[in-house]
Amino acid sequence: MNRRSVFVLVFPLLFSGAALAQKLAPDIPYVENGHKRHVLDIYTPEKPAGRSLPVMFWIHGGGWQTGDKSRVALKPKVLAERGFVFVSTNHRLLPEVGMAELLGDVAKSLGWVYRNIAKHGGDPRRIFVGGHSSGAQVAALLSTDERYLKKEGVPFDVLKGCVPVDGDTYDIPKIILTAEHRQALYGGKMFTFGHRQKFGNDPEKHVDFSAVTHVAKGKGIPPFLLLYFSGNPDTRAQAERLGAVLMAAEIPVKVYGKGDSNHSRLNDDLGKPDDPATQELYKFLDR
Repeated sequence: MNRRSVFVLVFPLLFSGAALAQKLAPDIPYVENGHKRHVLDIYTPEKPAGRSLPVMFWIHGGGWQTGDKSRVALKPKVLAERGFVFVSTNHRLLPEVGMAELLGDVAKSLGWVYRNIAKHGGDPRRIFVGGHSSGAQVAALLSTDERYLKKEGVPFDVLKGCVPVDGDTYDIPKIILTAEHRQALYGGKMFTFGHRQKFGNDPEKHVDFSAVTHVAKGKGIPPFLLLYFSGNPDTRAQAERLGAVLMAAEIPVKVYGKGDSNHSRLNDDLGKPDDPATQELYKFLDR
C-alpha cells in the first residue's frame, strides 16, 4: 500500500452542523529519505471547510523510548468536530538517538507542518502544540525554547497554545533529585536508565532540557494549559512548578488537576463529553 494513501475513517463527525467522515492521511514523511519513524499522520474533516483551520500538533508519550503516533484516542475526532486539523507525529527513540536528536526530530516535524499544512486545509499561523507524558516535556520545551523551531524556520509567534498532559520533566533537576531522594530513603534498585541518564547524565543538559529554564517575559511564549492527574505527586508538583514560572513571566496559564483518573486515562479520556479535563481543553482552545 502506498504510504501516502488517504483513508476515510468510519465514525461520523459533526462539522458546521453536517454529518461528515474523517480523513486520515497516514505515514507522511517529514524528512526526505529519513528514518522509518520520520513520519506523521494528518486527520481532517472530509468536507473542505472553505477556510484555513487551526492545527493541533500532538506528540505521543512512552518515556522517550516507546510509543506511537497512533495513540491518539478520541482527540482527532473531537477536535475535527471543533474545526481543527489534527497532526500526530512520530520521532526516533532513546537510546537509538540522544535527547537532542529526538527533540530535533519533533522540531523538524513541526517545521514540515508549518510549510505544508495549508495543502491539508490547516492554517500555518495557528498551531497548538500538545503531548502526553514524555510528549508533554517535548511540547513544553519546544514552546519555551525558541532555538529548536528557529533552526527549522518556524516563527515562534505561530504557536497559539501549548497543552502538556501529565508530564513530570518540566524541571528535570528537581524530578531527578526527588526520585533519587525517594530511592535513598525507601530503598530499591538504583535506576540504570532513569531521567538522569535519559537527559545526558550532565547537570548542564538537565537544566537546558527543562522548560522552566527558558521561560521569560517578552519572548512570545504561547499560553499554556497544564493538565495533570492529581493523584500523582510528581506530575502535580511539576505542573505547578512550570505554571508558577509562566505566571511570574506574565504568560497566560491554567493548571488543572483531575482526580478519579490515572496517567493513561487522563490522556485517553480527552474528548469524552462528561470529562472535566476535556472541558478545560475546549475552553482553552475556544478562548
